[in-house]
Amino acid sequence: VPVPTIETRLNEIRLRYASPDDMTADLERIGLDADKLAEAVERDLRIEAVLDKLASAVPPVTEVDAEIYYRLHPEAFDRPEARRLRHILITFNNPQEKTKAIATLESLRSTLTSRQKFAAAALRHSQCPTAMEGGQLGSVKRNQLYAELEASAFDLPQDEISAVLESPIGLHILRCDEILPSGMLPFPEVCQRIIERLSDKRRREAQREWIKGLASAKS
Repeated sequence: VPVPTIETRLNEIRLRYASPDDMTADLERIGLDADKLAEAVERDLRIEAVLDKLASAVPPVTEVDAEIYYRLHPEAFDRPEARRLRHILITFNNPQEKTKAIATLESLRSTLTSRQKFAAAALRHSQCPTAMEGGQLGSVKRNQLYAELEASAFDLPQDEISAVLESPIGLHILRCDEILPSGMLPFPEVCQRIIERLSDKRRREAQREWIKGLASAKS
């Protein structure tokens, strides 16, 4: 291991301490001095270099390997049904407030003809923190909403607004901004991700086997 590389690592360690005295005290506490620390750092760097060399020698993952993995693990690439939703929430504490909230939401849903108008109304009326983001709930998958909202949310056509719905936290109207594609992700879309995942797995396995071999040799 080149001396400058060792010194760079030692400097990184020194920078973790407020002062040289703090570092010296810490080394003494664990039974080390400057020379022993340098030896330990050099040993660690040698192991890192060997592990890097082992990883670089691993055969590359091909597109064929990736496609085999894709075909054998379809569940990993199944994109669930999802929608981009917004909502306006109004809470209530008594029947009178509930009646007023229903009237407000019914009036709003008949006038909010665009995403921009819905976002502006959410900012004015919604009592959910999402009001600051125009009521955006983001990309929502099945079983992420209250059960009272789920069916209506996933029946909504794009750019449509739901009826007034009640959940345990209050009254809502929902807007569907986008229906996201569901089903198997196309192989070309995930090929590079699979190659990276399998390459990383192969490198880690090669390193693990080398370490296991060292342990066996010592025993």
